[in-house]
Amino acid sequence: MIFKVTYQEKANEAPVREKTQALYIESDSIIDVRQQLRENTPYLVEHIQALDEAHLAYEQKAQIFILRSLINNEF
Repeated sequence: MIFKVTYQEKANEAPVREKTQALYIESDSIIDVRQQLRENTPYLVEHIQALDEAHLAYEQKAQIFILRSLINNEF
């Protein structure tokens, strides 16, 4: 399953909408995504959303789309 993670790069600063970034991660569960982000990044995670096929297709067209995989340890 593909998850869209919205985050701020610096966890010690107040969130600013204009600085929100997106990351796309392939994983088996949202719990694994959250755990890996907590262990491997300094990010302030705002939201994690599972993407259905239509939403994924839209994201691939509309934004810079880089897919990372927790399934194959590519994070």
